[in-house]
Amino acid sequence: MSIRNQSELEKLRAIGRIVRLALDRTAAAVRPGITTAELDAVGARVLAEYGAESAPPKVYGFPGALCISVNEEAIHGIPGGRVVCAGDLVKLDLVAERDGYYADAAVTVVVGEAGETARALARCAESGFRAAARQARAGNRVYDIGRAVEHETHRCGFQVMRELCGHGVGRTIHEPPSVPNYHDPRFRTRLTEGLVITIEPIIAAGSGRGVVQSDRWTVCTEDRSLSAHYEHTVVITKGEPMLLTA
Repeated sequence: MSIRNQSELEKLRAIGRIVRLALDRTAAAVRPGITTAELDAVGARVLAEYGAESAPPKVYGFPGALCISVNEEAIHGIPGGRVVCAGDLVKLDLVAERDGYYADAAVTVVVGEAGETARALARCAESGFRAAARQARAGNRVYDIGRAVEHETHRCGFQVMRELCGHGVGRTIHEPPSVPNYHDPRFRTRLTEGLVITIEPIIAAGSGRGVVQSDRWTVCTEDRSLSAHYEHTVVITKGEPMLLTA
């Protein structure tokens, strides 16, 4: 999607604010002893309160309002009976829709006194996003975003999960272009003013290879190493991108 007028921008801003609020309230509820299903219910209540709807169940039939992934689970974890423990890394990923407009964001929550690797991994996912955002401006290319994420991730001593990437968003969950988290010269699409995309570093402490689990949703690190995820929906401008979900 590319924004054509102020009305579209305001509707995207509105759903972006709702996604942010739902993520913030869910993150605040993360504590040892809570289940991922209970966390999912927190986010779902916020969406209902503001007249929004979780997009993955609507578009893909995903069995939950949020994707909630713990430790070795990188993305698309199904909310359920898994109990959060001290030291866990909990990834909260939410795509929501209202009035035909979609926004997508994710955060990694460090639970209690986690180890240094867990804390560093969460920090790196966020700093990878910040590095990429500095390249996300009109005139640059999609591969500039990936190069920035990859450089920052390697600087921190971690690996990008190359099978997983950002994407266009706005009128539905996934739209062109794909936005890899590594440099690939084939992704030459030029970023244009008004383009709406997600930037979402998904990184691992180990090899970075991912495997889809038997539930056909959850992607775990192949070597069971820790993973982290950080994401915003952004609008490309001539300068710094506009963060709709910040």
